[in-house]
Amino acid sequence: MTTGAASGERIGVLGGTFDPVHVGHIVAACEVRSALELDRVLFVVAGDPWQKRGSVVAPATERLALVELAIEGIDGVEASAIEVEREGASVTADTLEALGRPGRELFLVLGADAVANMGTWRRVDDTRELATVVVIERAGDTEAAPPGRGWRLERVAIPRLDISSTDLRGRLSEGRSIDGMVPPAVVRRIRSRGLYTSGR
Repeated sequence: MTTGAASGERIGVLGGTFDPVHVGHIVAACEVRSALELDRVLFVVAGDPWQKRGSVVAPATERLALVELAIEGIDGVEASAIEVEREGASVTADTLEALGRPGRELFLVLGADAVANMGTWRRVDDTRELATVVVIERAGDTEAAPPGRGWRLERVAIPRLDISSTDLRGRLSEGRSIDGMVPPAVVRRIRSRGLYTSGR
């Protein structure tokens, strides 16, 4: 892997709790990478997602392990532990600053729901200066845009896959199958670790 001014890297940053990761996340990463000709897309697993405290089920290390299994063998898609390893709340601007390098262009990949919530973010004005926002658009989504002016913005349409981590957790707690909605290696680890079952 090369970095620095000579590389001219274009890096996608797809953050989230990934509780658990599913095929919709993977499709989004791959579609954005192709559409914008990115060198890599990083799955940045939130270590301490402060806006979701109390609702995240699996520990950060387990969510990171699931992402690593989910994307194994997919070209140009990588897991990042930057927020898991950093102490304190996961703040997007902090992460983008840490990932920044001379000659590296960052693209912050967000779903329409996350874009609509940007006004509540910490350091949102700093975020604007650090990355181009990429809005993932699925059929039926309401068009969303970051708050205020001056954002660099791209929009990428992707297939609509109605899979959510919330639904997957519900299925698992009820003992129902999630086969086909998450990669097989992820299913195996979830089962072997007893994640998302009732009381866990």
